[in-house]
Amino acid sequence: MFRTPFPDGLRFAFGTLTVFPVRVTRWDREAARGGMLCAPLAGLAVGAAAAAVGLLLLFLGAGSLLAAVATAAVPAVLTRGLHLDGLADTADGLGSGKPAEDALQIMKQSDIGPFGVLSLVLVLFAQVAALAQAYDASWARGALAAVVSATAARLALTLATRAGVPAARPEGLGAAVAGVVPLGGALAVAATVTAGGVAAGAFIGTYDGPYGVIGAALAVPAAVVVAELLLRHCVRRFGGVTGDVFGGVAETAATTALVVLVLG
Repeated sequence: MFRTPFPDGLRFAFGTLTVFPVRVTRWDREAARGGMLCAPLAGLAVGAAAAAVGLLLLFLGAGSLLAAVATAAVPAVLTRGLHLDGLADTADGLGSGKPAEDALQIMKQSDIGPFGVLSLVLVLFAQVAALAQAYDASWARGALAAVVSATAARLALTLATRAGVPAARPEGLGAAVAGVVPLGGALAVAATVTAGGVAAGAFIGTYDGPYGVIGAALAVPAAVVVAELLLRHCVRRFGGVTGDVFGGVAETAATTALVVLVLG
């Protein structure tokens, strides 16, 4: 039975997943376990900041498109662009068609290949388009989309670091957090985040219509499913996960959540 150090876990989550000035004092597996269990809380903070910037621009008279661009930019800034970089590197590794060892070497290179560029363009366009549509529907729905997508992205990291998912390399962030989260803990966090999304949607739905509840209820599970498909494909191709794979999984989950929130 493991004792999860949530204070150290919170430090680990915010110190490794955001640029917030949090000093990580422990780097052991126990702290990493707490950090990955707390990852959605870091996402909640990032999403709230993104929503605040978008709403401020709308209040100052900006259009929904500009607010959407700013909302999409905030998570990139608050994560030092690491998740987007991971998405690009993962796309290059998968798109290379090379054996696992060669693909992992491609992912370690500092440059971005054509698959990475294409993935970044499509994902960012999709995120901005979805956020703009959400803001057009209502400011509240746009803010909800920003918060839910950022939280779902970090939930995908919690699930990706569950027990049984191996690391592709013996070093790096992937090896430090791979397999640290018990399956039961990961599922409990997933249920909590989903319930929180439904509650937020219900609150928004009191004056934005029932779709807020339906969209929020479906967005998190859909994000988890699509992220899981990518995770499993990466494990088959690379033999495990890396820090880049985590970034790709997070951006995939965020984009899926945004798309689901504006469908219909």
